[in-house]
Amino acid sequence: MTAHIAVLGGGSFGTVIANIMAENGYPVRQWLRDESTAIAMNQQHENKRYLPGYQLSEQLTASTDMHWVIAGAEAVFVSIPSSSFRQVVQQAKPWLTTEQLLISTTKGVEASSFKLMSQILQEELPGGRIGVLSGPNLAKEIAQGHITASVIASDDPALCGRVQHILCSKSFRAYASTDVYGVELGGTLKNIYAIASGLSAALGVGENTKSMLITRSLAEMSRFAVAKGANPMTFLGLSGIGDLIVTCTSPLSRNYRVGFALGQGKSLDDAVAELGEVAEGVNTLKEVRQQASEHDIYMPLVMGLFEVVFNHAPVKQVIANMMGNQPNVDVDFAV
Repeated sequence: MTAHIAVLGGGSFGTVIANIMAENGYPVRQWLRDESTAIAMNQQHENKRYLPGYQLSEQLTASTDMHWVIAGAEAVFVSIPSSSFRQVVQQAKPWLTTEQLLISTTKGVEASSFKLMSQILQEELPGGRIGVLSGPNLAKEIAQGHITASVIASDDPALCGRVQHILCSKSFRAYASTDVYGVELGGTLKNIYAIASGLSAALGVGENTKSMLITRSLAEMSRFAVAKGANPMTFLGLSGIGDLIVTCTSPLSRNYRVGFALGQGKSLDDAVAELGEVAEGVNTLKEVRQQASEHDIYMPLVMGLFEVVFNHAPVKQVIANMMGNQPNVDVDFAV
């Protein structure tokens, strides 16, 4: 009998990943907090809150019983917002084993420690087989069947190969990487710049400005990641420039939509409330700004955006100050 796959989290991305694997013939069990939502998903084969109209496979079963979802699973995908990631992993620990594949799909950092999700998994399950999945993966487009690629990163080649096999479908594929922190930081940091891009779009900036913003965002991302021990070349791949492009240009991006609302003059609280989902970039902006200040990492876009988002600084004044800075080199790293 084929071992089942477990997915922790009932949001949009957790649901599409669960359904891809279910459609590939694997029995999938998905853990949700809300009993009524789980019952509705099992009866109607649809996650009406996050992915209305997206038909779910009968191989996918939702449940609030975490023990039943995890025990005996070959792989456990953790698709939980960063703010409650550790709490849920701690709740799951009694049934997790070091033989299971444990894969994070969360793009964020822990606010109290600046720990990445893979680091939390390592702390909570020492010796575990851990990987991270990240890339330009808008859940609604995956649900619509658009061709999509992601990156599975781990220092365990067998884990990468198995996850690639589990997820491979006619419209979704995963490439492998050994740079776990680089892949994870790409997915985390780009959320900040998606807010900046949404804000600038609402202000009606030109194509030159959009191109400059994305390119300089990539420079900041790679500069920060290298300071944290990642490989700058990782940012030329799907989890770097790939994810940055999609989140900085698509209204389907949650962080882009928060930025767009801010550019329309709405408050941060109203922008987040209007979204109705977690926008990881808001917390990440705070944490990265603090890290950049403490470690003297040059990140003018982060510094400027922080002033706009949290200190209500006038956008035009922040832009004027940034344009007054002495230009740095174009490319920081060379092969």
